[in-house]
Amino acid sequence: MPLTSPRRSALSEQVISALRAQISSGEWPVGSRIPTEPELVEQLGVARNTVREAVRALAHNGVLDIRQGSGTYVVATSELAGVMQRRFADADPWHIAELRSTLESSAAKLAAERRTERDLKQLDALLVRREEAWESGDTEAFVTADATFHMAVVAASHNDVMTAMYADLGEVLRDWLREDVGERLTAENHMDHSSVVDAIRDGDAERAATEAAGYPFLCRPGRLTPPPSGG
Repeated sequence: MPLTSPRRSALSEQVISALRAQISSGEWPVGSRIPTEPELVEQLGVARNTVREAVRALAHNGVLDIRQGSGTYVVATSELAGVMQRRFADADPWHIAELRSTLESSAAKLAAERRTERDLKQLDALLVRREEAWESGDTEAFVTADATFHMAVVAASHNDVMTAMYADLGEVLRDWLREDVGERLTAENHMDHSSVVDAIRDGDAERAATEAAGYPFLCRPGRLTPPPSGG
């Protein structure tokens, strides 16, 4: 629906909000190219300069990446996600693994206690999609499917703050996973995630927490080296 507003600044904010909504909803996933400027002008019913201003604002905030001659791409799901990605780009991989383990273990424990039938159906479907992506041999498709599955586990905790925090860390964790699985999907990288879904379905909070906690350290055994202990 075309956007209208008597003030240019307010209209620009409306366009920014509309673009954010497309990104946060998954309509424009991370890595995808957004519609061209003329297409956005037609879709939103606003002037070209207003669209350009909104796109530049989101690019400045780390959500979009304007690539001359190629287009504009989604690089983060939100401004905070963009900040997180830049802030932790050079973080110790072991520390990223520990963070992921801590968050997912806590979320899986809550999910076992709070999951709904809808959550279970979603997890089952995403588990199948993850295996299909693995069988395809497409690394990026697998990273996306795996990240979506883990996001669904966290969402099943029904803790909105934890879910939002995990989503904002999404690209940090995806980058870690890309590096972890490598350029090729091999047998040593594969992990069956059905055990955590089974624990959540059974309502076994402790087992769900234990299963989820170990995943980040088992993808490629020996790749991660823990930092030296203090003292």
